[in-house]
Amino acid sequence: MATIVTATWIGSISVFLWGTLALLTKLTGGDIPEFQLMSMTFGIAFLLMCVRWFLAGHSGTRYISQPPLAWCIGVGGLFGYHFAYFKAMTLAPAIEVSLLAYLWPLFIVLMSSLLPGESLRKPHILGASLALVGCWVLVGRNSAGFTVGNIGGYAVAFSCALIWSSYSVLSRLVKNVPTDAVGWFCGVTAVLALVCHLIWETTVWPSGWVQWAGVLGLGLGPVGIAFFTWDYGVKHGNIQLLGTLAYSAPLISVVLLIAAGYGEATSAVMAASVLIVLGSLIAGRAKRQPVPEPDTIY
Repeated sequence: MATIVTATWIGSISVFLWGTLALLTKLTGGDIPEFQLMSMTFGIAFLLMCVRWFLAGHSGTRYISQPPLAWCIGVGGLFGYHFAYFKAMTLAPAIEVSLLAYLWPLFIVLMSSLLPGESLRKPHILGASLALVGCWVLVGRNSAGFTVGNIGGYAVAFSCALIWSSYSVLSRLVKNVPTDAVGWFCGVTAVLALVCHLIWETTVWPSGWVQWAGVLGLGLGPVGIAFFTWDYGVKHGNIQLLGTLAYSAPLISVVLLIAAGYGEATSAVMAASVLIVLGSLIAGRAKRQPVPEPDTIY
């Protein structure tokens, strides 16, 4: 149980780091094309793991040899989610895309009940649902509403939620694959994003140290350490609680933006805060079933 609690705390670091995503993206100036930024930040994440391997006295090549399932889950989740998200942004309004994409924490809570040794309890469902409402209040406060003409974009945004929740839940099936392997998944994702950038975009480099700091911050935090701690958390921690806690990320984003002078506190922010915190507390009080965890696939 102590190991589960520790892993859950480690996984929750990702939620805070993802909460810095909006502020750091703001620092980049918003002029860098999406796939170029994706390639740069995932490349930094790969280099970050290379530093870890160097300090450990090896090159990290020992982590390349992983089961095909692990590679499919890893690269499919990291690259697939971001590709679908950026594509959805071109097909539908950003707010509505975000509302649908943020279904992934709820899907994690629901889908995790299918895992061996896991069970879904009423506090999990109630807590995740309250947090979802809070998230929608927060993200959708300026929404113009869903329209039939954007159905294609909505479908792609919905697939974002399915891709990331599937990645998170299926990672439990390959829990014996070390988190260091995620470094290689990030490296492959960076290369695939670079290919997309070269095909569809024009290169725009950061124009000053502030923008470079934003790119570096993204690569080290929400695109770097966050994916490593999330991998460990969902593989070894309380995945239902992590799914609910994930709804704190947009709240953290708004709070940081307000603190940095890019926004203002509103009744929607206060209401969302109460709902997300309440949902997290309810989900956190759900007791785990004393079910022995069977062997993993790999």
